[in-house]
Amino acid sequence: MAVELYLLLLLLCGSTVSEVQPLHKPPPGTLDFGFVPAKTYDTNAYHEPGPIGIVFRLVHSFLYLVQPNSFPQDLIQKLTQQKFGNVQGDYQKAIYYEIGFIVPAALGLLFVLLLPLVGLCFCMCRCCDNCGGEMHQRQKKNADCRRGCFATFLFVASLIISIGVLCAYAANQHLTSQVRGAKNLVHSNFKDLRIFFNNTPGQIDYLVSQYNTTKNKALSDLDNVGPLLGSRVQERFAKEVRPALDAALTMAGAIRETKEALENVSVSVEVLQEGTERLHSNLTDVKIHLSNTLSDSACSAAQAASTCNIIRNSLNQLNINANFSGLPGVSTQVAKVNDVLKIDLSSLVQKGYAAFNNTPDLVLNQTRNILSDIKNLLDFIGSNITSFTKMLPVQKVLADLTIYLTQTEAYVQDYFPVVEQYDFYRWLGCLILCCMVILILVFYYLGLLCGTCGYDKHASPTTRGCISNTGGNFLMAGVGFSFLFSWVLMIIVVITFVTGGNIEKLVCEPFEDRTLFKVLDTPYLLNRHWRNYLSAIVLKNPDINLTFEKVYSDCKENKGIYTTLHLENLFNINEFLNINMYTEDVSLKIEHINVNLSNIVLLDEIGKRNLLDFSSSGIDGINFAAYLTEINKSVTKVDLLSFANDLEARADQLPKGALENALKGHANSIRMIHNQQVVPLEQAMSTLNQSIRLLQRTSSEFMVKVRNVISAVDAAQFLISNDASLVIIQETKKYMDMIIGYFEQYVEWVKESITMEVAACKPIANVIDTAVDIFLCSYVIDSVNTFWFGLGGCSIFLIPAIICAVKLSKYYRRMDTEDVYDDSVEQW
Repeated sequence: MAVELYLLLLLLCGSTVSEVQPLHKPPPGTLDFGFVPAKTYDTNAYHEPGPIGIVFRLVHSFLYLVQPNSFPQDLIQKLTQQKFGNVQGDYQKAIYYEIGFIVPAALGLLFVLLLPLVGLCFCMCRCCDNCGGEMHQRQKKNADCRRGCFATFLFVASLIISIGVLCAYAANQHLTSQVRGAKNLVHSNFKDLRIFFNNTPGQIDYLVSQYNTTKNKALSDLDNVGPLLGSRVQERFAKEVRPALDAALTMAGAIRETKEALENVSVSVEVLQEGTERLHSNLTDVKIHLSNTLSDSACSAAQAASTCNIIRNSLNQLNINANFSGLPGVSTQVAKVNDVLKIDLSSLVQKGYAAFNNTPDLVLNQTRNILSDIKNLLDFIGSNITSFTKMLPVQKVLADLTIYLTQTEAYVQDYFPVVEQYDFYRWLGCLILCCMVILILVFYYLGLLCGTCGYDKHASPTTRGCISNTGGNFLMAGVGFSFLFSWVLMIIVVITFVTGGNIEKLVCEPFEDRTLFKVLDTPYLLNRHWRNYLSAIVLKNPDINLTFEKVYSDCKENKGIYTTLHLENLFNINEFLNINMYTEDVSLKIEHINVNLSNIVLLDEIGKRNLLDFSSSGIDGINFAAYLTEINKSVTKVDLLSFANDLEARADQLPKGALENALKGHANSIRMIHNQQVVPLEQAMSTLNQSIRLLQRTSSEFMVKVRNVISAVDAAQFLISNDASLVIIQETKKYMDMIIGYFEQYVEWVKESITMEVAACKPIANVIDTAVDIFLCSYVIDSVNTFWFGLGGCSIFLIPAIICAVKLSKYYRRMDTEDVYDDSVEQW
């Protein structure tokens, strides 16, 4: 029934997804499905025996010494298949394997047979005053030495027997305490199984519920089809479109810069023409006034004549050097550029940017109806999954299993008191056996105590004290009870030794190293018609390699029941995990996405015409050489400041008077002309120089740049108009792969969860470990083996104890007669 449950549970999962080959590269974003809910199990299938474990290990070592042979796998297989004895050597192999148990058991049986017989003969012999029965002791020189040796040997033997009985008692108590504690262990296992059954549906529900994670992610991407698909399409064209639009926008800025440069040229030429005329007039006036001053009679004097002649000869330098009146105007070019600027090219380019950047919204608007159909399909898939899960009788199967588990647990709980009662009887029987040994030990210890304390070496054998005599009687009582009980003890030892030792060797050790599972996995072992028994029971197919060892190992590792039992042979999860019926529908819906980008216009004909008009504005026809020729000239033929300084210096060479002052006044006038007229003209020339050089530098590239810009825009527009369908198909395929990739992730996650996490069978392995390793081997067999080990040691050491006690009692008991000192050997 448990297997049927798992089939139904896995079928429940299988209805949600399908096997799809991972054909999509690159893989989609990873979805987070969380962790499959898992409960913590209470059972710890491990037993630590405590201090008595030292004795357990000692017993294991003894058993290995007695039986060092490896596990007889072939003999067990033949015995199970009822083929044992068909081959002549089988019995020899069995005897060889069991020789370690046969010899000690035979010796034990010999002990059981001979010791009562020896005891009977010994009693009869003593009744005839032989075998030490005569109450007469001959005196010997070494009597004290012999008495001490016998007492020491008896004390040592009693100590060994005491240790043995303590081991047996401890093993007896350990078994009883563990049996009583096993109730909690059994309850823990049943609790884990109940958790196992109750948690599995929740895990299945969690797997099913995570379809919503996949669906929600798909819906989120569908809602963002504009940013996702539209942005991908946009990025494919962006490598061509954006540089073209950037170049057009740069050209619009160049037109504005050209206009400003032309206006600067026009204004600067006008300023220079007016300024040079005014400067020429002022310089002419200065020359006239200087000539008049130099015509003064004071210049005729011998001291001033040479100076005045030098000044008079330099007056021709006071004249303008650059002539701007002949420069051609740029009004025609300015007018054409102004006509070009009447159309806002930047605005037209920005419209192209806006149209291109609107691609995601364009995709969203044109796919709205198809996306609505896909969303409805996803909701339909979810409703199918939900309705299918409600149709499966999972809860009924679980309820039946839970009832069966509850009944089993109740049965165990009801009969556990019976087990405890029988264990009490066993405990009482073992305690009685220990008490038999303890009774013997009490007599021996009392005999040694009384004999040692009451012994008087000065007293003769016939005059020994009451205490010493009592000690001797205790020793003989111990001997008598030893003959009475030792054979009983040895019978128990032999039975438990053969039983416990073989179980340890044939069950516990093979279970620990898993050799036992290899025997169970032997083909045709448990059923001669089935190659693999477990697969025939579970999977109804004996040819499938499903082994006890692998199942146990997988459950120990807490793997899922699907992997552990190879349930893929009952139904292939890849066939049940089928989303082809859904992904094909989704793919068809997505493939119908058809986005039209023909409405995107990067730069219309007006903008292109505007660029062409600018290229034909005549800027390249400006006579840049004439401008540069005049610009490279100085404003005046001579630096007016230098001339004024030189004039003032020569005036200082003249005698003090009106002539000197007049010349210095003219020098100041020249300085004023320089500051007020020449400096502004130089600034205007600098502006004109910058503007004319800018125009000269750009005019030669305008035509080529305009053509390049128009060609780039046309190429980008052609790409959008003609290649958009191919790009959209390619990007739509990637988008579809991304959406379907979410379902593939869900498939793989469900597969992994079912095989590794859902219905993890750790409790089953715990039940096996609890039953075999803990209860049978650790609780029962280790205790039984320790019990016979201790009790067997007691029984063996009773023999030397009997001999020493009989010998020693002669030295403690009061004799009826005594003899003179005699060196002869005592006979009895």
